[in-house]
Amino acid sequence: MRTTPEGPRPPAGPTTTRPSGYEAYESAGELLRALSAPIRVAIVAELGAGERCVHELVEKLGAPQPLVSQHLRVLRGAGVVRGARRGREIAYSLVDDHVAHIVADAVSHAREVRS
Repeated sequence: MRTTPEGPRPPAGPTTTRPSGYEAYESAGELLRALSAPIRVAIVAELGAGERCVHELVEKLGAPQPLVSQHLRVLRGAGVVRGARRGREIAYSLVDDHVAHIVADAVSHAREVRS
């Protein structure tokens, strides 16, 4: 097995299979990449309190609407958030509350480290 920054990997080849559970590590890596931008962490933290429309996130985060929309698109593509049409608007919510806990724990940890 070779070692990469992500951990041990089996040698490439048509007859090798990944160790059981490796797909979970890949999925976790994809989730963490989706959360790698501070504004996305803030969006997830806001959505952890309940569904929000883009204009509500813009107001709360103080970020331009195109930027918030762009990051929502990334989060939606990663399967972190979903949108439901409410009249002319789309209300965004978290697909899974576990993500809100991950973000809350990460923010709490960051505050502890800086204290």
